[in-house]
Amino acid sequence: MILPWLWRWPPGLLLAVLREFTSDVPVHLVECEEEVRPPDPPSPAADLQLPEDGCGPLFHRRYSADIDLHLRGAEEVMALFVAAPDRMVPGEVAVFAPEADHVDLRAGDDLVVRMPGPWNGPVRVLEVTPTSFRLATRRGHLEAGQIEFRATDHGMRLLFEIESWARSSGWVADLLYDRLRLSRQIQAYMWVRCCTRVCAASGGRLRNGVEIYTGRGEPAGERR
Repeated sequence: MILPWLWRWPPGLLLAVLREFTSDVPVHLVECEEEVRPPDPPSPAADLQLPEDGCGPLFHRRYSADIDLHLRGAEEVMALFVAAPDRMVPGEVAVFAPEADHVDLRAGDDLVVRMPGPWNGPVRVLEVTPTSFRLATRRGHLEAGQIEFRATDHGMRLLFEIESWARSSGWVADLLYDRLRLSRQIQAYMWVRCCTRVCAASGGRLRNGVEIYTGRGEPAGERR
C-alpha cells in the first residue's frame, strides 16, 4: 500500500535534500560502462534477491573516502560500525531494524533498513570480518544484489569503502533508480554521509572528499 509510507516520505526526503545542498563535502563522480562481475552468490541463497532476480542494468558502485590523521585504525572503526550501525548512517534516510535480539551485526542476521518512501530494504548479513561486513538483499528489497562495507589501513592513511553490485528489483524500482535517478540520489546522499560519519569516528579528516564510482553494465546472459 502507498499510504503507510507517504506520510514518512516528505520529512526525511526534505531533510536529506537540505543537507545535501548545504554540505561542504566534495563529491567526485566517475561513471562508465563496465562488464560488472558481482561476487559469487552465497550458498544457500534461499529467500535472497540476487542480480539474476532483478530488472534493468547491473550497477557496480563504490564510495571511497581517504582519511588522514585518524586516531582509530581499520579494525577499531569497523568494530564501532558493526556494534551500532545506526550511528554511521543518517537517521533521516535509514534506520537499521534488526530482527534478532541484538543490535550488533552478526553473520546470518536478518534485518530491515527502514527508509523514507517505499525504500525499506530487508537484508541478510553474509559475512563479518575484523575490517568488513557484507550484506545481501532479501525478497521485498528494491534492489537485488550485495553490498560490502570495509576499512583498510594504508600506512598513515585509512581507506573506507562501500561497494555494491546490484540491479533494481522490478520496473518501478528501475524507473526510480536508473531513469529518474531519484532513489540513486538518496542512496548517494546516504552513503556519502556514512563516509563522513566513519571519518568522524576515526578521529581523522577526509583527504579529498568522497569519490563515487558507478559502473553500469548488462547482466551476464542478457548481453547482445
